[in-house]
Amino acid sequence: MCCKLKGHEQWHSNRGHGNGQVSCGTCIFRSGRAAPTAREMNDAMPLNPTEARPLRIAVVDDETNIRVTLGLCLEAGGHQVVLCASAADALGAVARQPFDLIFLDVRLGVSNGLDLIPRILAESPWAKVVVITAYASAETAIVAMDRGAADYLPKPFTPAQVQLVTRKVIEQRKLELKLGALETTAGATADFREPVTTSSEMRQALDLARRLAPSDTTLLIRGEPGIGKEWLARAIHHWSGRETGACAAISCRNASADALEEELFGISRRDAPDAPAVDRGAAALCDRGTLILREIGATPLTVQPKILRLVRQREYERYNDVSVRQSDARVIATTSQDLDQAASRDQLRPDLLFAVNIVQIELPPLRQRTEDIVLLAEQFRAAISRANHRPTHGFSAEASDTLAAYAWPGNIRELRNVVERAVMLCEGGNIGLEHLPPQMLCRGDAVPSDLMPLDALEEMHIRRVLQTAKSMEAAAAILGVDPTTLWRRRKLYGL
Repeated sequence: MCCKLKGHEQWHSNRGHGNGQVSCGTCIFRSGRAAPTAREMNDAMPLNPTEARPLRIAVVDDETNIRVTLGLCLEAGGHQVVLCASAADALGAVARQPFDLIFLDVRLGVSNGLDLIPRILAESPWAKVVVITAYASAETAIVAMDRGAADYLPKPFTPAQVQLVTRKVIEQRKLELKLGALETTAGATADFREPVTTSSEMRQALDLARRLAPSDTTLLIRGEPGIGKEWLARAIHHWSGRETGACAAISCRNASADALEEELFGISRRDAPDAPAVDRGAAALCDRGTLILREIGATPLTVQPKILRLVRQREYERYNDVSVRQSDARVIATTSQDLDQAASRDQLRPDLLFAVNIVQIELPPLRQRTEDIVLLAEQFRAAISRANHRPTHGFSAEASDTLAAYAWPGNIRELRNVVERAVMLCEGGNIGLEHLPPQMLCRGDAVPSDLMPLDALEEMHIRRVLQTAKSMEAAAAILGVDPTTLWRRRKLYGL
């Protein structure tokens, strides 16, 4: 009998596993094995999950007993396991879903497992490949590492060795995910601060966001342009259990449906297996992370069914491909328009609206949070002064009063731009009225001069309407133009 561990000879004898047939859960041997039951495996090696989110693991081996036994060993550790009996099965599995760890046998019938490593990593570059073989040699190990393998495990091996390899991959994967998340969201999270607010309405929105953050529920964040919808979505990612995963924001207001589809789902490059990861799309990048869909109501109609499939079924297909892939990306959608009206005008599929509008978080415009204006301005001033080495002491009383009295049609984005301008113009000391934009110093009820240019008169009128209207749609209706025209005018005048 192959098993020589103390006490295990009697274990095998009691179960009739003589003649080298091993199924004790503490020994994994080359051949002739009978796979243990799940209960026996749990009794022999009670591994506990080491992660809140278990690893996705593929076991690629043409020997049934080895494949099943190793699979049970890994499942006992709380991981998700897919068993593959051939090279074709392995390539099909990595095409359907991403894996964190792949145990790959060197000999797969007539196929060489080492030849699969580059093809596996081209499809799933974040996966760690551990080569397993009964014909271990220094040359094989060198070739495996040279082709991209992360580790090398000679047969026979024990569950303790499997557990050690798995834990090493977990720690390495955690570090890589943190690094990837920092690289992906560095620009957006560099200025991340805990929210500053004394508004009861804003506090309710933040409390709801914090309660929902640990869940995987799809969320819809509504609010006017510039109010901080994407910031809140990234804060929810930061507060959730997905913070080590990537967080990416994709604008659905794209120039073309094809471009949006490629950005979301990637593009198939059958003739270029070593295509860069950027071609894989945001759905793959944000697996186990958060995918933010900006302005979901502007999504082209041809792309909406594909987003619906991603939200509901967690699966998608790359552009120019028919292979179904899976992604555990949590979707947070944002919008500044009335989605019910968009659905009634057939601009948004009702089923997509229902899918993303499970829980809605409404952010109040800045003009309804006058008590927060000076607090936010001070926070921006300190951060911008520090980042640009432009020391300032604060705002003068007159400047603070002017900031608080202004209607801020561009909301927080406009406030930050105004503060950045003031910091750049200020030579030290307090920021005064002379450092604020001229239009902020004009009263909204001022009567324009007869000699004022037409474009200046139009800008002033649009600004006054934006200050009083409840939404961009309402402002467009008052002005008698469509929202797109209003958006162009705001961009032209820097509103």
